[in-house]
Amino acid sequence: MSRSSRPRRLSASLAAAALALTSLSAATAYAAPLDDPTPGPLMNYVINTKASPGHVRKVEDAVKHAGGTVLSSYRQFGVVVAQSTNANFKVDVRAGRNGREVQSVGATRTAVVSEGASGLSSVDDTAATPVLDPRESEQWDMVQIKADQAHNVTDGSRRVLVGINDSGVDDTHPDLAPNFDARDSVSCIKNGVPDQTPGIWRPTTSPHGTHVAGTVAAARNGVGIVGVAPGVRIASVKVVNDDGFIYPEYSICGIVWAAEHHMDVTNHSYFIDPFQFWCKDNGDQGAVQEAVRRAYAWAADHGTLSVAAAGNSNYDLSNKTTDTTSPNDSTPVSRTIDNNCLDMPTELPGVITVASTTQARVKSSFSNFGLNKIDVAAPGSTILSTLPGGGYGTMSGTSMASPHVTGIAALLKSTHPSWGPRELERALQKEADDTACPTTPDARCTGTTANNSFYGEGIADALDAVHR
Repeated sequence: MSRSSRPRRLSASLAAAALALTSLSAATAYAAPLDDPTPGPLMNYVINTKASPGHVRKVEDAVKHAGGTVLSSYRQFGVVVAQSTNANFKVDVRAGRNGREVQSVGATRTAVVSEGASGLSSVDDTAATPVLDPRESEQWDMVQIKADQAHNVTDGSRRVLVGINDSGVDDTHPDLAPNFDARDSVSCIKNGVPDQTPGIWRPTTSPHGTHVAGTVAAARNGVGIVGVAPGVRIASVKVVNDDGFIYPEYSICGIVWAAEHHMDVTNHSYFIDPFQFWCKDNGDQGAVQEAVRRAYAWAADHGTLSVAAAGNSNYDLSNKTTDTTSPNDSTPVSRTIDNNCLDMPTELPGVITVASTTQARVKSSFSNFGLNKIDVAAPGSTILSTLPGGGYGTMSGTSMASPHVTGIAALLKSTHPSWGPRELERALQKEADDTACPTTPDARCTGTTANNSFYGEGIADALDAVHR
């Protein structure tokens, strides 16, 4: 799958009756404005302000007076997501009485909002010697990361909850149903507002999230395959819409939901649309980059570790020069970029960035790379896992590498329940098996055996993780 970096979107593009808003500290919906705005296309925006209820309330007021509707407010880290048909919204939101509270404002996409108006008015942790599931012998990937050996120690703890932030998970699949947590599952694809309508978290157009979920935690139940951490629980956090897009408000909604619902680890096998790289400017991209950074930092501070796919463009993330694919929701343009332009969420601080390997333990041809950008590597080429409808199949991409590391992180959390994201991050890096650059010289592979641009700290090792 050449662009499973788009989750991390499947193929070229991967890829709400009841709106559930879980707490006052989470997303909060507000009434539509009374003002008559200048007519324009329906667009969504992020507005950054100081992280306090007072400042956020003032920005909410500024949104209404600028002809906008507040979709979500994250008072924890000072971000408001809004929607408006006011063509001058970005100017007007700064011009009103509370406009001085706005630090930055940016549109979250270049295309008109496709989902339309918001509709808002203003167990035992220790495993005995495991019995193989029928297709476990086909899982070369589990052998490479020594998960098969780790399972002699533990399959993981039921106390650990993993978020599959993706295109939805088929919770009726016989290999996923035993470990699925419907209570904490959600969809964020309606303007980034949480929706817990039963089954809304399931896939509609893409098998991607179901495949990822199987790699993390397919159950040891005598059926099909076995995941890296077959004893932990998983929840579906749907952040990919039916057209295969993951807009910033979806990703923000998903990571905040995960943290507020005490998910220990989340997997992100995608990049945030419509820009492959969001640049730190004074416009839309800079505002979005800051809003997303705040959300993921807040989640880490509240106990959620994020693991993300490095991407499938065979691109050097440590030496950015051009981007010819963005924006992908309208008309792409060729532009010069630099290292202030981030592939999100994988390049955000504290997020584990995962490159892909083949069965021969070398970098997959499609995998992004970069010195001090890649944390660890894991199998991502031709990976067997679960598909919607009770099926199984293979996929390739860093999308498939990332959930291996997410599963190892879940095993680490199972054996060290007191550890937070930073301890898990250090352990993932330390337990990885050092992997040298290719013996046939490749100028793109720089660094040392202990840390290089292809494999980071090395290929992830589940056995070392459970023995820590």
